[in-house]
Amino acid sequence: MDQSVLIIRGSNDMKARPLHDRVILKRIEEKETVKGGIIIPDTAKEKPMEGQVISAGPGKIMEDGKRSSMDVKAGDRVLFGKYAGTEIKIDDEECVIMREEEILAVLVKEK
Repeated sequence: MDQSVLIIRGSNDMKARPLHDRVILKRIEEKETVKGGIIIPDTAKEKPMEGQVISAGPGKIMEDGKRSSMDVKAGDRVLFGKYAGTEIKIDDEECVIMREEEILAVLVKEK
């Protein structure tokens, strides 16, 4: 088993609540085929750098004791760095936990 993956086990209704300025997100997997119809094997794929925020903490506590608000919320689709965050498993579901500052952008659909 990979030492870099933190496994959290519990009942199926177990939730993880991130603290301070941390977020939990689920990676959004890329499609397995490209335009030419070639199937890319799992070993050749890179980890996706796009994900959906599952849960966000309340915000970082500043030096003056006030809490800063978070720019992301549950449901946001985001881009993050290739090596950002820590991989975790919550009830056999693979997730990533990271600080909000590791998120590069929030993706928004144009209307």
